[in-house]
Amino acid sequence: MHESASPGWLLVALCTATGAYCLLRLRSSVEEQRRAAGGEALMGFGMAAMAVPAAAFTPPAWVWSAYAVVFGAAGLRALWAARSGRHHVHHLVGAAAMVYMAVVMAGSPAHAHGHGASGAPLLTGALLLYFTGYVLLTGVRLIPVVTVAGGGPGAPPVPAPGGGAGTGGPAAAGWGDRPELARACRLSMAIGMLAMLLPL
Repeated sequence: MHESASPGWLLVALCTATGAYCLLRLRSSVEEQRRAAGGEALMGFGMAAMAVPAAAFTPPAWVWSAYAVVFGAAGLRALWAARSGRHHVHHLVGAAAMVYMAVVMAGSPAHAHGHGASGAPLLTGALLLYFTGYVLLTGVRLIPVVTVAGGGPGAPPVPAPGGGAGTGGPAAAGWGDRPELARACRLSMAIGMLAMLLPL
């Protein structure tokens, strides 16, 4: 990423698109989607801003302190929310990773903007392991499972319970309410987090 700004801009585009989708999920009719969407939008846009290549823009030193405060507060909120559901632990780890990267960038010479910055190898390694595991597990969960009627080859697939229109189930949920899209959104952010942690 140090030689070319292209991967940085791709990461900015991915995180911005993810943040924008999370903002749209704030209008969801599913309460759990709305609760998670705001924090995930903050994470997506925060990652996008952090990923802007240093050649294009180098923020002033105080920006990294502001990042640490904002994502520290997001982490405390996720810690409080984790009492009601373990999926909030992922939000807590994401916020902690953002605080960590902000601290590393603030302490690096000339505020290296994530390129060649030097973090704590043990903490960086632990975060890389966590996000790699998250990416693999979430990716597997997104793979559709096709059940074959009668078990024979070539038999038509059996629709999933509560399938969409035309399958005999209730009408399909709106695109902002679909849990697989929210999961794909989190997967995108986890991939982005891996890309941002690798140079540390």
